[in-house]
This record gives sequence, structure tokens and C-alpha cells, in this order.
Amino acid sequence: MIQERLIQKRALHLCVFIAAIATSYVSGFSQTAGAADIELLQKQLLEGKLTEASEKLTTDLTENPKDQQAKFALGTVQFLQAVEGLGRDHFRHGLLNHRRARMTMMRLPVSPNPEPELLTYEGARQVVQNYVDRLLIAERTLSEVTDDSVRLPLRVDQIRIDLDGNGSATVDESLFAILQFLRDPRFQVPSVLPQISIAFDYADVHWLRGYCHVMSGLGEVILAHDWKDQFERTAHLFFPRVETPHTFLAEEGIGDFEGFNTENLLDVIAVIHTINYDVKEPGRMEAALSHFEKVIELSRTSFASIERETDNDHEWIPNPQQTSNPLGMRVGANMISGWKTFLDEMELILQGKKLLPFWRGVPGGSGWTVFSGDFSNVRMHPKLGINVRKIFTEPQRFDMVLWIQGTGAQPFLEEGPRTESLTWNRITREFNGDFLLFMFWFN
Repeated sequence: MIQERLIQKRALHLCVFIAAIATSYVSGFSQTAGAADIELLQKQLLEGKLTEASEKLTTDLTENPKDQQAKFALGTVQFLQAVEGLGRDHFRHGLLNHRRARMTMMRLPVSPNPEPELLTYEGARQVVQNYVDRLLIAERTLSEVTDDSVRLPLRVDQIRIDLDGNGSATVDESLFAILQFLRDPRFQVPSVLPQISIAFDYADVHWLRGYCHVMSGLGEVILAHDWKDQFERTAHLFFPRVETPHTFLAEEGIGDFEGFNTENLLDVIAVIHTINYDVKEPGRMEAALSHFEKVIELSRTSFASIERETDNDHEWIPNPQQTSNPLGMRVGANMISGWKTFLDEMELILQGKKLLPFWRGVPGGSGWTVFSGDFSNVRMHPKLGINVRKIFTEPQRFDMVLWIQGTGAQPFLEEGPRTESLTWNRITREFNGDFLLFMFWFN
């Protein structure tokens, strides 16, 4: 039983990783008009030639605009191009270089750039904007898929993304290799990769659209704020050539994080200290709110489609009657019910109809310390709560330390009904303590 639980846990971590990157490799299409020459398309994607694949699908759709299968494929490829574009932008500026292997979740197997370009603050903002723009292109294409019979068999392990833009995506840039490298930077890619095939369907169209909105929303939040001061003081931690008035920082060069020498430790403290951002473009916060609200709508649509399914063919997110999941995961009716409760609660929070509990103003203090790690008995303010909607519609300067202290939340405090811990305990109970992992998978 313990061993089975461990296997499920590892499979779920794979789901989370794939969901977080939200990438996929097209391994087969139905032979519909406008989706001709599938073998060529498969070859292009296997080699990481996303631009060629996108151009071919665009041509097919020009000849047959009603080809829903090709539209699903194009939206998927465009999403991959968004991820690839972000990787290339980071490679161009030498993100992390040799520090990569020391940073969890940053160990992408991309070789260091020996000639990184200078990165300015405006250039860094443009990198984020480019990513959001590409995501919205993919979302727009996917939104035009209306045929609930579309199917897109994918091999999620063998996708290759040319992250460094050298014109050749190697086996080291396959999804399988990236996953293994994230777990262990000493990983050696085998000569034969495993095959994990998933038949993505109409429900997954909405799932992928949801991820486009999640990441677009996060991008808008970043762009809404002015983080120039933090960039100029600390960006040298991650990029070797940064435009900054503090030129002496770059003169020290970039080394490993291992051991956290004095200079690195001081810079990490500076990163935390400078998480203090004025609102630069308030309209972007409202745009982010719209994205996050759209995620809830799309997730409901996705699960409604999942529950209607009667097939059992290599499902990405199966319903309780479907057992064919290549990752060995099962989704019970209790999980779907818990997820629906989560969506309902999040919608009320984003609408401002329910407030987040506030941890200050409790006589004698909340009775919790940062060292205990136990929130189960934390006492909250009996009347005041945080209106999350106002954070987006009436944005204020964000100072992380003051938010943790409580005074940073002052502009958003009001009286009203609050989301209850009992609701969240019930939700997490349905997922056997793995709610956060399932949340990234379910979207």
C-alpha cells in the first residue's frame, strides 16, 4: 500500500510538472482536410521546429478554415512557441549561467550563453510582455475550437523545444530529459526515451486555455508594478550583463550559489528588501483579474466535458469511470466535488463577496510564530477581512514585509463574510492532503 502510494505520488509530480510547463508533443492527428502531411508535422515537432510546424498548420487552415483538428494543433504549437520564446529570451541574456544546476526548478538543460546580451530594465519588462503576447495568440486560436469531438494524441515525454535558439533541439531538450534534469542535474539522458501517450480531447482545449490565462494573469501582475530599483540592485544575481548604476556588483562576476558566500547572501537579502513595488500601470491589475476569473470559467467548462466523456482512451484528466491514464492516476468523484467547491470559493473571493481572514488585531496576538509551521489553530480578526478584488481594482504599492506584518493590507480591510477554514479543510480532505499538487494539474 505504501509502495502504491509512492508510485501515485511520483506520477502526480509528473502531472504537476507537465501542467506547470503545459507542454505537449503531437504524435498523431486524424486525417481530416487541412491536416494533411501529418508525418512531416510530427517530424518538425520531434526536431523542435515549432516555427515550421506553425507555418504548416496556418497554411492548412487558410485552405480549410473549418478544420477544428488543425486549429487545436496550431493552438498547442503556439503555446509551445510561447514557452520556447521565453526560454530563448532568457538564454539570450544568459539567465543563471553556471548557477542553474544549484537552483531548484531552474535546472533547464540549456548550455550557458558565452556571449550574453546586455539586459536593461525595459528589456526585462519586454521579455515578460513578449511571453504574454504569445500566450494570448495561443489562447485566441484555442478559443476557436468548438467541436467537442476533436482529439489530439500527444506524446508528452518526447517534445523538444529549441530553448537556446541554435536551430537544433537535442534529446537533452526533450520534456523527459528536462524533468529528469530538474530532479538531478547529474542525470544522463538514455539512448531510448520512454513513451507516454495521451489522447487530449475537447476538455483539454479548455484546460490549456486556462493555463494561458493563468500565466497571462501572472505576467500582467508583474508588468503592473515598477520593479526597476530591485532590478538595478539585484538582477546581477541572475544575469551576467545588466544595465545598472551599481557597476561594482557586476565586477564580482557570477559564481555558484553553493555555500552562499557573503556577497550572494547580501544580495539575496537585498532581493527580499526590495520587494516593494509602486503601481506603474494599474489597468494591468484589472486585466489580471479578468484572466484569473476566466480560469475559473474554463475549469468549470473543462470538468463538465470530462464528466460527460464515455470513452477510455489515454485520458489526461480522467473522470471516475475512466481508467486509462498513462500516468497511473485516478480521479474520484470526491475529488471532482472538492474541486468544484474550490472553484466556487475562489470565485466568491475574486468577486469580493468573501474576504480572506486577517491575522492581526487579535487580543494577545494570533498565537502562531513563523517557526511553528502550524496554522491549524491560528486566530484571525473577528470582524475584518481582506477584499481580494480591491487588490486588483484599487491597487496600491506592494511591500512584502509590510504585508506580512499586516499594515500593508490596510487599504483592503473591511467587514464582511470571510472564507472559512472548515471549507478549506473539507477541500483538502477530498485530495488526501495533496490538494496543491492536484491544483496545478487540474488548473
